[in-house]
Amino acid sequence: MTLHRPLGTLSEGEDAIRLGPDDAGWTYTGLRVVLLHGGQSRTIETGEFEAFVLPLSGGCVVEVDGERFELRGRDSVFTCVTDFAYVPRDATVTLSTEDGVEVALPMARCANRLAPKYGPAEDVPVEVRGAGSATRQVTNFGTPGVWDHADKLVACELITPDGNWSSYPPHKHDETCDVVNEEIYYFRIAGRDGETPSREGFGLHRTYTDDGTIDEDVVVRDGDVFLIPRGYHGPCVAAPGYPMYYLNVLAGPGAERSMAFCDDPAHTWIRGSWEKQELDSRCPVTSAEGRVG
Repeated sequence: MTLHRPLGTLSEGEDAIRLGPDDAGWTYTGLRVVLLHGGQSRTIETGEFEAFVLPLSGGCVVEVDGERFELRGRDSVFTCVTDFAYVPRDATVTLSTEDGVEVALPMARCANRLAPKYGPAEDVPVEVRGAGSATRQVTNFGTPGVWDHADKLVACELITPDGNWSSYPPHKHDETCDVVNEEIYYFRIAGRDGETPSREGFGLHRTYTDDGTIDEDVVVRDGDVFLIPRGYHGPCVAAPGYPMYYLNVLAGPGAERSMAFCDDPAHTWIRGSWEKQELDSRCPVTSAEGRVG
């Protein structure tokens, strides 16, 4: 299995990314990234998947099951927390835009059909996690306890200031823990202005297992995807000068949605060290109103 999928390797038709569970070699988790130019619309059949409609840049209108949601969106993932929509399985979803939009659809194969629902940006909790050089922002738009209107799907966004580490200490969600989740990391890397995604910059990502069957240290660039079927993942390191964003998409066989994890025991002591370190003042980076840090 190829876990690192660089930009372009998952493109299909007009989709920048079209990744289903079968493509990933697992059962539940998927991701689409759709680009619409000004005045365009697109109709998507969700089939057996529930999804979030999450603007990455620009805004759009979502029409599904007789509901109409106007998503204001944002200039980029580094400038603002966005509003979003939940769309159910077995639905016909129409996306349309006046000025153009790049939109992510994190998705999960599920059994239960829920109603569509709108998620306002001002209700999305922004968490500052870690400390020192491991300070990062977690935008908990689709996580259990914050957004419970989903059957299987879990999603959140992270922003790591340039030079910092995130997904640290390394942790896992697999059969050796209480909760099993398949996970997707979708990376965006800002260029020199710290706000506009660019292939100029880069970051680093590590995933590994105790038995050594997975042991990958890769350079990730804007638009890349990394698949995590099992094992420890982290750190994600933002190179100096290039802030890092990633969208986490998780789903698994459990009856309850959960982000429970197990740290690599060799590094879990790091969490205790944060009590003696200052938070990086650049976090939080964004809010529903715009740039903060």
